[in-house]
Amino acid sequence: MPYYKRNLPHWQPPSQTIFITWRLRGSLPAHFKIPTEEQSSGKQFHRYDRCLDSASTGPVWLKDPQVAQCVIAVLKEAQSQNLFRLNAYVLMANHVHVLIEPRSSLAQITKLIKGRSARAANQILTRMNTRFWQVESFDHWVRTPEE
Repeated sequence: MPYYKRNLPHWQPPSQTIFITWRLRGSLPAHFKIPTEEQSSGKQFHRYDRCLDSASTGPVWLKDPQVAQCVIAVLKEAQSQNLFRLNAYVLMANHVHVLIEPRSSLAQITKLIKGRSARAANQILTRMNTRFWQVESFDHWVRTPEE
C-alpha cells in the first residue's frame, strides 16, 4: 500500500475510495492546532472542518464564482485524464472536499489539481507568485463497517 508523510500520514490502499480535503492557504488561524493524542482522528477532523466551515479567518476566494468554476473545471479535466473517478465534490468558501476512486497516486492527483487550479485562480484574482492552497491535504480511505 503506497504511503508517504508530511505533517499527516497518507495511505492509498488499492481499489479504495478516498475522501480528500484541501484548503486555502491561511484559512485557519495560526494558533489553531489539532491535538494528536487527545482525540480520535474523526473528532480531530470534525474540529478542523468546523473551523473551516465558519470561514471566520483568512481568504474566502472560492466564493468567487469564477474561481469556483476554475476549480471545478480542473477537477473534471483530471477525471477526463483518467486519474480518478470523481464520485462527489463540495466547494466551500475556503476549502474543497472530494470523494474519488484513484487510478493514480494521491500525490500526483493533488499536485495536478492544486497546481492548475491555483494558477488559474491567481490569474482571476490578479495575484502573482503567491501560494493559493495550503501545502498539506487531509485524506482518508472510505471503509465499510467490516474493515
